[in-house]
Amino acid sequence: MTCASCSNTITDLVSQIPGVTDLVVNVLGKSATATVEHKKLVADIITTIEDAGYEAEAVALQPIDTETDTLAEPGPRTISLRVDGMFCKHCPDKVMTALAQFGSQIEVHKPIETYTDPILQLTYQPAPPSFTIRTIISTVANAKSPPFVVSIHRPATLEEKARNMQIREQRGLLLRLAFAVIAAIPTFIIGIVYMTLVHDGNPTKAFFMEPMWTGNTSRAEWALFFLSTPVMFYSAGLFHRRSLKEIRALWRPGSRTPVWKRFIRFGSMNLLVSAGVSVAYFASIALLALASTQPRSPAGNGDTTTYFDSVVFLTMFLLSGRYLEAYSKSRTADAITALGKLRPTEALLLVDSAFTPREPQYSESGDLEKGDPVAEKLNENGFKTERVDVSLLEMGDVVRVPSGSTPPADGIILRGDSGAFDESSLTGESRLIKKEVGDRVFLGTINKGSMVDVRVDTVGGETMLDHIMKVVREGQTRRAPIERVADILTGYFVPIITLLAISTWIIWLGLGEGGALPSDYLDIEVGGWLVWSLEFAIAVFVVACPCGIGLAAPTALLVGSGLAAKFGILARGGGEAFQEAAQLDVVVFDKTGTLTTGGEPQVTDAEIQSLDDKWKREVILGIAAEIESASSHPLASAIRRYCEANGAVPTSGSAFEETAGKGLKATFESSRCAAIIGNEAWMRDHGAAVTSEMMDSMEQWKSEAKSVVLMAIQQHDGPTPESTPYRVVAIFAVADEIRPEARDVIDRLQAQGLGTWMISGDNATTAKAVAKLVGIPESNVIAGVLPHEKAEKIQWLQQVGMKRKESKWRGLFGKQRLNERCIVAMVGDGINDAPALTVADVSIAIGSGSDVAVTSASFILVSSNLRSLLTLVDLSRKVFNRVKFNFVWAVMYNLAALPIAAGVVYPAGHARLSPVWASLAMALSSVSVVCSSLLLKLYKEPRIIPA
Repeated sequence: MTCASCSNTITDLVSQIPGVTDLVVNVLGKSATATVEHKKLVADIITTIEDAGYEAEAVALQPIDTETDTLAEPGPRTISLRVDGMFCKHCPDKVMTALAQFGSQIEVHKPIETYTDPILQLTYQPAPPSFTIRTIISTVANAKSPPFVVSIHRPATLEEKARNMQIREQRGLLLRLAFAVIAAIPTFIIGIVYMTLVHDGNPTKAFFMEPMWTGNTSRAEWALFFLSTPVMFYSAGLFHRRSLKEIRALWRPGSRTPVWKRFIRFGSMNLLVSAGVSVAYFASIALLALASTQPRSPAGNGDTTTYFDSVVFLTMFLLSGRYLEAYSKSRTADAITALGKLRPTEALLLVDSAFTPREPQYSESGDLEKGDPVAEKLNENGFKTERVDVSLLEMGDVVRVPSGSTPPADGIILRGDSGAFDESSLTGESRLIKKEVGDRVFLGTINKGSMVDVRVDTVGGETMLDHIMKVVREGQTRRAPIERVADILTGYFVPIITLLAISTWIIWLGLGEGGALPSDYLDIEVGGWLVWSLEFAIAVFVVACPCGIGLAAPTALLVGSGLAAKFGILARGGGEAFQEAAQLDVVVFDKTGTLTTGGEPQVTDAEIQSLDDKWKREVILGIAAEIESASSHPLASAIRRYCEANGAVPTSGSAFEETAGKGLKATFESSRCAAIIGNEAWMRDHGAAVTSEMMDSMEQWKSEAKSVVLMAIQQHDGPTPESTPYRVVAIFAVADEIRPEARDVIDRLQAQGLGTWMISGDNATTAKAVAKLVGIPESNVIAGVLPHEKAEKIQWLQQVGMKRKESKWRGLFGKQRLNERCIVAMVGDGINDAPALTVADVSIAIGSGSDVAVTSASFILVSSNLRSLLTLVDLSRKVFNRVKFNFVWAVMYNLAALPIAAGVVYPAGHARLSPVWASLAMALSSVSVVCSSLLLKLYKEPRIIPA
């Protein structure tokens, strides 16, 4: 595939197959995805694509209802092994016999039956270090002497397949181009140097001008015929073959495309090129045949009126442009390749055959507990290092990461001091991240501190780097709305150009034959006005270029997604997300975890009010700690830590219930009570009144931008415990640190004309206090809303929000919306704000690497630094502006070149665009669009200078 015309052809043909839906063709990635009702349809899809003149193979087929876990867990592992070194029929038996000794520990799905097929597939349950993939490989390898060579067989990734296709395509184009260049050298000497630049008295020119064999055909024309013929059928054969297959596929029996539509939407760039070259070649054959019937000229000069030299130069320039275009496009699609290069090939495995570690012990906070056997053994230096391939690592293995190296997988630090990791390759943050024992490190980062030992906890394509690559790959398949405009133009481009070329030929021929043109226009001796006017038609065929229009958006968007990944921004929404982000009007922020750090909020104040002597402070704190243990909210974690640190009496609850955006409820049989904990709305729902003293404290805390959490208890002492009212017994003030960069980011967004809002489930006083600290106007604060109400507020903002002045142009290049409503972005944590993120035009999830796998946001900020938001907005505008520039440039090129090729300016000094120069102009058109997109790689992220 070369441009949108190719993808349109494939889309039209494959979409006609019953049972195939949601087809998306990625031109630059040389891939496509589709939903099929049955796996048997895959063969039909491949056949249809191949019949259209393209190569295709199935890369993966996955049931649509299959869900993969976002976090890897220890469990059975299925792998494929390649066994090299087999040479006879007994070797496979030796391999299978070796595997049989493992008994039920492994299950072989695809055994080796012959030595010509050395791939086997099996499933096993790792139990490091006693039983791992290394154990299996060692056993199989030693099944004979000399040993087999056993390795993990990993099928080529989509990017590797695309890269191989690109290399194969470039090699094929280069061979054809080299042949055309070799033929072009003598063609240039004979057809141009001697025919136009050398004076008539030159003996060599006289030799070429003499008629040869029969009629008045010169030696030069016969020479050019023999030079151009292999160029026509070999070098240009690529275009002929594909165009014929496209036509055959369009008119195949059983096609569901209406007949009338086949005449107004067909072909691609291949057809235009093939038509231009073929008309020039076969017209020259006709002229050659005509000259061979003419009597020899008395002057001894044979006829030279053919286009054989144009065929050679046309093909050479076209192939040059196609090769440069293919090479340039391969440079735009290197984002995932660059990420893949972050993966090391070897790991330093710590091995101790005399020690079998049990699972590590963790505290509730995620830190390693004292007494962890692996950590203790490491401290005793009881391990030795062994260099192994990273594909042989198992979950639970311990690897050493020296200073300056990258972890071979994601894992937990077991030992090491002064750890500092450069995570810029994943998050875009240039500062070093300090790591301690119990902290996670990621594949693709670099250890800039001292040596650390890491327990591997993620393998098999589930690392953070793998998730990032998956998101980038997914985003590259999602198209921008502006690409639909290009699809429409390129879909009807070939029929329009064909009609224009034929009309040009007929008009010039009619004017010439009708005597409306001066006689000095006819500057050829053979063929008359018929041949003279044909040159204009050939130029129209050749100069027209739909490739530039089709490549305008995807090349820029692909480079943009790669740049975004470089800065720690994952464009899961693809082209549409970039287009929407470039036209933002309003940015809405969640409070907790977005404008605040949300990491380790702390309880700064607390008031406990005992009901009677039975309800001591420690008992109330114990109930609060137990009920908050059922929630993952940052405020709940803060309260639980506070209670445990202040002497909470452990207790056990039951019947836990959580209401999103309000709080929790539980029953405590040992204390004969029910307890609720949450916000003020939760208290009101249960009729729990707050004393005036507590209310005064709460108002003071709110004014200090602290979140307030209340707990109430309902005693079950009476015969009807449900009738006993809830009484508030504790209030907590939780402070969450404001992100240090939040104020600068808000100021910069407002300076760009964007409206900034904050939406929070917290109370209005606290929310407005936080808004004041970060620079959001008090009138732009929406507080006290539940998760589903956040979505309603986003929809309200889309209707009433203020639009930027630049937004008036969005109708030309963007989606046409009812009443031109505002484009709103929602920045949240990706999980708790799911309803609001879903309805926002641009959803931005900020936070941790674990969110990469689970959120469906348009953009994912791998780094928790809000400055990435400025980079996102700025980069989106740069990318979309480049898309518009490319699009306008490609359209204006065709609008300017086509009239010139058709001869509109010919009456002014006989100026015309010959087919040879038309082919060069066409080649430069698509190459210039790709190069324009590549210039985006010079982008620098905006700098923030704090006020």
